[in-house]
Amino acid sequence: MTSNTVIDEETVDNMLKEIASALLASDVNVKLVSRLRKNVKGRINLEDLATGLNRRRMIQQAVFEELCEMLNPGKAPYQPKKGKPNVIMFVGLQGSGKTTSCTKYALHYHRKNFKTCLVCADTFRAGAFDQLKQNATKARIPFYGSYTERDPVKIAQDGVDMFKKEGQEIIIVDTSGRHKQEASLFEEMQQIAAAVEPDDVVFVLDSSIGQAAHDQAAAFKDAVSVGSVIMTKLDGHAKGGGALSAVAATESPIVFIGTGEHFDDFEQFQVRSFVSRLLGLGDVGGLMNAIKDAGLDKQPELYQKLSQGVFTLRDMYEQFQNVMKMGPLNKVMSMIPGMSQMMTKGREQESQVRFKKFMTIMDSMTDDELDTENTTKMMTDTRVLRIAQGSGSHPQHVWELLEEFKRFQKMVSKMKHLKIGKNGEMPQMSRNPQQAMAQMGKCLDPRMLKQIGGMSGLQSLMKSMNGVDMSQFMGMDG
Repeated sequence: MTSNTVIDEETVDNMLKEIASALLASDVNVKLVSRLRKNVKGRINLEDLATGLNRRRMIQQAVFEELCEMLNPGKAPYQPKKGKPNVIMFVGLQGSGKTTSCTKYALHYHRKNFKTCLVCADTFRAGAFDQLKQNATKARIPFYGSYTERDPVKIAQDGVDMFKKEGQEIIIVDTSGRHKQEASLFEEMQQIAAAVEPDDVVFVLDSSIGQAAHDQAAAFKDAVSVGSVIMTKLDGHAKGGGALSAVAATESPIVFIGTGEHFDDFEQFQVRSFVSRLLGLGDVGGLMNAIKDAGLDKQPELYQKLSQGVFTLRDMYEQFQNVMKMGPLNKVMSMIPGMSQMMTKGREQESQVRFKKFMTIMDSMTDDELDTENTTKMMTDTRVLRIAQGSGSHPQHVWELLEEFKRFQKMVSKMKHLKIGKNGEMPQMSRNPQQAMAQMGKCLDPRMLKQIGGMSGLQSLMKSMNGVDMSQFMGMDG
């Protein structure tokens, strides 16, 4: 649509074909993609839309709203109630991250002052109780299970009864998974459900399983009354389109998404943020929260240095730390509009390792080397060899760090013309936005500028980010 001067029916059809291909590649069910195309077409009436930019925006909005609508099953998720036992039963295939999700769920509500506990009713998988026990101990959550009892229904019943007597408020029952959808699995689930009478059945879905998501979700929904969905493994390159399929098949809302193996890698599901990232539009709200959570919105000393065009190796070290505080690089990049594709498969891991390697090298430098602006000039082969030996790296890696530092320094020297305030504000942006934008374009790495769509893309990005300090991201392409 950006390249077309006239937005007509043919343009819209071509755009919808592209969106359909992207959604299929993101693991959205074929029938749902077909329904989306039809519904978006129904929402767009070109005769009623104004010409130019407004049409583009309205069409983009129609696609966005339709996807949000598809992720809304029309019913609110179950909300645990304080002061009474809430039995939550987890179901899913083996390997979906079910046991880890149980612990994350328990910890999430434990932090909200609920009395939470775990029951291991998985007698099929060897080591299931050991895993739950280890997780629960680490998270300091009470747990129940048995090494000798082989009947999962009895274990579930006994565990739930015990915790009810103890006054626990959220009792999570972890059930067996299988490699395939076997009849015995569903039968066992139904028996456990009948015994413990859960208030909510949570279906845990591996986001990387692709087009199989719809059929799997539907099979579980037919067997037990699934009330909520948790999507796991969204830290990798799974696009998460299976979420649309899961909601459509179970007619149940997604409550949480798992974005990593750590207990804190667990987010409450926000429809609009998720769709925005799915479409590669970024998630400015999520980005702002990540910046605030990492304490990066208050850095007066850094802003003062940037306004003077001053940048040292110690500043670069701190910026690497700041970026890493915000979480995995691919997750941060997906929040910045237009940059979701910058981190190709395996690249985010490579960049993370690179950051850590450079930080280790800087740990072996003296204060003089870290705090002077002329580090590159004072570096001799002898100094480089000393730093390499002290950090356990090759001298070539030290020279690579210094080259990277020169690139950063060059970028920062241009930033003094932006007249950045002590709180990161840019008064020039309101007084003379065109000049400020041109100056910002000069400061950015050319690869990054190209990735976000040139100067017009930068303008849209700055408008949506409402003046977020871009210095945090200027070197993130690794």
